[in-house]
Amino acid sequence: MSGLGEFGRSTVNAVLERVGRGFSRVQERKPLPHDLLESDDAYLVVFDAPGATRSDVQVRFMEGEIQVRLDRFREFHEGFDMRFPGRGLSLDGRASLPEDAGVDVSGASATLSSNGTLEVRVPKDGSTTDVTVHDENEDTEVDAEPE
Repeated sequence: MSGLGEFGRSTVNAVLERVGRGFSRVQERKPLPHDLLESDDAYLVVFDAPGATRSDVQVRFMEGEIQVRLDRFREFHEGFDMRFPGRGLSLDGRASLPEDAGVDVSGASATLSSNGTLEVRVPKDGSTTDVTVHDENEDTEVDAEPE
């Protein structure tokens, strides 16, 4: 009977591990969720970065897009065996800034918070200008943005 019980436990462990690895792969294929915020002087992109440390994070700005990669590692817990490896280890995210965004990439910064978010701040470079809008039937000007 113990041989049959051991076989059952072994089978359950193998199934849990495969299911967990499947969940992990699904998580790795989904892009990191993010919010894009804008102020008068900068863009702020807030990515979910659960379980990441500073050394796990890579941030790059390329062609109007902020690209983030997290390469997390599982910690070893002495006395415990992995039964369900459900967390993705390599996670990617991208956030496109508006097409007309003029930014100063050299002034960009990234902050990993203790609550599991990564905040990427990219200052505006001031090269954008407001455009005056004219009504086709009038000669008076109307500002593009109300003050």
